[in-house]
Amino acid sequence: MNIRITRGAGRDRIEASLASGARIAFETPCKGPIPHDAVHLFVETRFGICRGFWGLVEEGMTPDRIQDLARAGGHPSASRASLPDLALHPILQAERLVEVFEADLWSGGEGAEADLLALAEVACASSHVALPPVPEGAVSAVREDLRVFAETWTALPRGDAITLEWKG
Repeated sequence: MNIRITRGAGRDRIEASLASGARIAFETPCKGPIPHDAVHLFVETRFGICRGFWGLVEEGMTPDRIQDLARAGGHPSASRASLPDLALHPILQAERLVEVFEADLWSGGEGAEADLLALAEVACASSHVALPPVPEGAVSAVREDLRVFAETWTALPRGDAITLEWKG
């Protein structure tokens, strides 16, 4: 699946061309130094999370539908913590890892790998899911992916786009 992310002023536009030939387009608010959904791509790829955000998009789900699925399946939040459906575990694992890697990126990405994974384990536990298996070299690979992407993204003029590929 090809994913095109266009840099915007207050919102970025994301267009995904699925293997089926279908297209999904949506906008996301600009938060942090790089798009949140780009972080999902790098984390889900390197950690082998096939049914996280991008895996579900590849299956044809829109981001709104994914959010509805998470809500209906018992997505733990501050206002409504419960045990999530097993089908939600990969989505929640990906989301917690993405948050940890975003924080790592914002702080310079130079902390100890063990500390990052310990934080990820706590984050996953707060959503009632286990930390997914950590493939050898995944943490350093995500950090490098994010570093390279962030350099390109921050130099990109508004209205220009980057194309990424999801191989789930």
